[in-house]
Amino acid sequence: MRHTTQIELENLYDLVAVKLGAMDPGDVRRIRVPDARVDTGATGLCLPTSLIEQLGLTPIEMRRARAATGIVERMLYSEVQFTILERTSTIQVTDLPEGSPVLVGHMVLEHLDLCVDIKKGLIYNPAHDGEWIIEIL
Repeated sequence: MRHTTQIELENLYDLVAVKLGAMDPGDVRRIRVPDARVDTGATGLCLPTSLIEQLGLTPIEMRRARAATGIVERMLYSEVQFTILERTSTIQVTDLPEGSPVLVGHMVLEHLDLCVDIKKGLIYNPAHDGEWIIEIL
């Protein structure tokens, strides 16, 4: 069963520029994806190249990655601030071929203390009674 979630993405460099007074808040590059695929087989946050371009992310380095088709080369990009279910964190982004869905991997879920329930989809971690508990160990 496939689960999806809404995710809001903002260019973290833009947000820093706003805090420094070098950019107007209205100029921050941001997008909302209403149907990002929750993929516990994925590790991080993966975006198709067109969304990476819309966000104005900066390429960092090529990395080898394990995909369903084997080992592939993927570009790692600068960080985004992301929000899912009213919880916000930051993460670097990996590219995906155009036409691929946005993939929300297990590290993203762990950052936000979220779980996948087979019937309800994405939920707050029931072990923490809806409270956001972060792991520091």
